[in-house]
Amino acid sequence: MARHFKQQQPENESRVARAYQPQNIYEGKPAKKPRKRKGGGILSTLLIVVGVALLAAAAFMWVQAQLRYRKVRENNEALAAYVKVQDVDDGDGSGEKSNAPEVDWEGLKAVNQDVVGWLQIPDTEVNYPVYQSEDNEKYLHTTASGEYTVGGQLFVDHLCTKPGMVDPSTLIYGHHLIDGTMFMTIAEMDQQERFDQVDTVWYVTEENAYECEPLFTYCTDSDDQKVRSFTFTSDEEFHEYLKERYSKAWAKRADAEQILPVAQHVLCLITCNYYKEFDGYGRTILVCVPKDEAAKAKEATS
Repeated sequence: MARHFKQQQPENESRVARAYQPQNIYEGKPAKKPRKRKGGGILSTLLIVVGVALLAAAAFMWVQAQLRYRKVRENNEALAAYVKVQDVDDGDGSGEKSNAPEVDWEGLKAVNQDVVGWLQIPDTEVNYPVYQSEDNEKYLHTTASGEYTVGGQLFVDHLCTKPGMVDPSTLIYGHHLIDGTMFMTIAEMDQQERFDQVDTVWYVTEENAYECEPLFTYCTDSDDQKVRSFTFTSDEEFHEYLKERYSKAWAKRADAEQILPVAQHVLCLITCNYYKEFDGYGRTILVCVPKDEAAKAKEATS
């Protein structure tokens, strides 16, 4: 019987084979877990929470602002029911028409007895009643019906003779709102291009309708006490005052210097500005003159 022998692999060959066997270097060792950065995770979460909170706060403030502006608009729309702005024959047989607003004074006084006038600038948002009280605080943020609003009402300086356009200088104040209402038109008229787009400013009282036109716009700081000048000892003093104010003009009509020496009255519409030149809290003043006085000035110099 033939003998079978188990073939033996040479020892050196076995070692070589084992040396080239693929091996798992992690075999038998637990996998290491990455270390968690406890501080970094908390900071990331905190930043996310703060970001969400800021977005929520911004959204809340935006909604609140829109609600405040809507309240102003609703208030002004209710008051606008007491005025008609339309072409009306002036009755002198010439066929010419006047755009003077027709005001229901009885209706306005039933809402608030402090009403003294109506201010309207054609083709703009300016179409509002004007009030006057014993101080310059009451109508800053109070409506004619006594409610709080960010826009308040337009009002005549309490030192002016009621109802306005009696003293050489009449001052009417108003906020300007970013939605374009109240005195935003006035704020924009320190730019010559915008100034040139307005040629009529109506101020209507129970007794008279004053058709005015822009003379010049100037800007100054909030501490400029000369803004609130109403009466003067003489025509010469008044004209010198206008000349000094005119020297600050940012925008003006071409023939302003011809009108200044003969003007008898000016209507000044005042709102705030936020220019760096005035430390972020200045004043913008539109100075208007009655059209009949401007016409006389042109005749005198022609």
